[in-house]
Amino acid sequence: MLLKSDWLSAFSTQLTLAILCSATSVYAAESDSHLRVLAASCAACHGSHGNSVGGTPVLAGLDAAHFRLQMKSFRSGERTSTVMHRHAKGLTENEIEALAAYFSAQPRMVAVSPRALKDLQ
Repeated sequence: MLLKSDWLSAFSTQLTLAILCSATSVYAAESDSHLRVLAASCAACHGSHGNSVGGTPVLAGLDAAHFRLQMKSFRSGERTSTVMHRHAKGLTENEIEALAAYFSAQPRMVAVSPRALKDLQ
């Protein structure tokens, strides 16, 4: 026979699990949205999804450990740059880690400059 206290305990456990699962999915959505905003700011110089069309390094397909090392070097001042040290100093360790994972997972694409396209016509 199910006692009222057993039922209440089971309900409480299920409710707690439901809340935790909901909070986790909300956090994941916020985290994903935040990552997209960070990656979009990189796109201004490094191209869409890290595929630069020249002038700046391609980030797409870059080894995650190498990306982390470079960002930490910019942040510490060990590696100099006109703007990257400012960007890197504004990122947390978790954001650098997330960007490293994001860019390492992006497919590297061959870029064709507008001038080369014009020459083909």
